[in-house]
Amino acid sequence: MSRIEQRFSDLHREGRSGLVTFVTAGDPDPIVSAELLEALPAAGADLIEIGMPFSDPMADGPAIQASSLRAIRAGTTLRKTIAMVEGFRRHDKATPIVLMGYYNPIYRYGVPAFLTDARAAGVDGLIVVDLPPEHDDELCLPAITAGIHFVRLATPTTDDRRLPKVLTNTSGFVYYVAIAGITGTRSADDQAVANAVARLRKHTSLPIAVGFGIRNATQAAAIARHADAAVVGSAIVSRIAENLDGAGRPTTGLIDKVAGLVRELASGVRNARRS
Repeated sequence: MSRIEQRFSDLHREGRSGLVTFVTAGDPDPIVSAELLEALPAAGADLIEIGMPFSDPMADGPAIQASSLRAIRAGTTLRKTIAMVEGFRRHDKATPIVLMGYYNPIYRYGVPAFLTDARAAGVDGLIVVDLPPEHDDELCLPAITAGIHFVRLATPTTDDRRLPKVLTNTSGFVYYVAIAGITGTRSADDQAVANAVARLRKHTSLPIAVGFGIRNATQAAAIARHADAAVVGSAIVSRIAENLDGAGRPTTGLIDKVAGLVRELASGVRNARRS
């Protein structure tokens, strides 16, 4: 059983939803980013998505775009992102890590080399937002062969005709994008999410994580009542940005303040089904 499968199995046994946190590798700098990554599980993150910095993150909103640019300015590359996961694995063997981003950096790295290095470093899954199912031969199928889950996105516009194609070869979990558009711009409607999750469950037995538009513990709890996990990204990278000085350097207490937000979110998720 993979780390992702084990974690969702554990969550199911505990009778609760999980918290998936997103941070961009190298934001705001490599040292602080690595320290922040190590702080997330203790703060309550059940799974971690790590953004692979890219200069043209077209599906992301302003907060995550800015985090990607900060990371690139700090010298973060895909190779350094993988090394960051390797460093994390020296201290944490259990928390699932999913790399999220765009195909261009992986293509430039070379798919076989990327998959070999990512697997060796301890990467458990990939979310590549600009590779549709029609291009599964490019990365999805090689990733699965290499032992890395390929997590697919479903959206409010993914109808019942398209959904089976989207779910083909998807593994680990399904990431439902709760709003149409870019990340971090508005919040999801609770009933719409409930209906969408119910519809997805008719098509797949995989766990369903819901993200986009979750900014606080109350919203995370509302999602967690329906989904197997709530995904929070923009709120976390915004908290990082709020704790930078005018030159973009981290201020004292940044990690504690980000971890504090994650603890609040985790509390909302963990208590969601008790209310």
